[in-house]
Amino acid sequence: MKLLKPKLLRVVLIGPESSGKTWLAQDLASRYDVCWSQEYVRQFVESHRRPVVYGDVEAIGRGQRAGEDEAIEKARSAGTLLVIHDTDLVSTVVYSRHYFGDCPASIESAAAARQADLYLLHRPDVAWVADGHQRADSERRGELLARFRDTLAALRANVVEIGGAWVDRRRKAVEAIDALLALD
Repeated sequence: MKLLKPKLLRVVLIGPESSGKTWLAQDLASRYDVCWSQEYVRQFVESHRRPVVYGDVEAIGRGQRAGEDEAIEKARSAGTLLVIHDTDLVSTVVYSRHYFGDCPASIESAAAARQADLYLLHRPDVAWVADGHQRADSERRGELLARFRDTLAALRANVVEIGGAWVDRRRKAVEAIDALLALD
């Protein structure tokens, strides 16, 4: 009889710019003692020292996938059942459509195929923090939230919205992850 490996659960923190995703991803990874992946576009912007253009979207998608895959492999090697991602390809799709009016089909299809088990969608109800070339659209965070909601709904993704004070964000995220772990 062949034993099945337990499924590795993927949780993605997603949403508009400057809404606490990175802070909470690090915090959750520490709380659950699991691997996590960083948002690749941050690394891309820091290394190129300029705003992203449409021609960069494919490279950003490849970098995002590579970071996710690395965290997944580390989690499997460590024998953990959970991995945290500070965004995924769904974010690449949303931002590409938002800023450029289009997204490469390869990124859109990969985002659908690599869908996570849980998305923690961050509301932009915290103070805006500027971040060089990466964050440029503080007035349109509400519009971005709607785009994220629509895209995740079209994917029929499992979504829990995260908002409010930092302590409330963390509590809600922990409750959602604990519920996901209890289901598996």
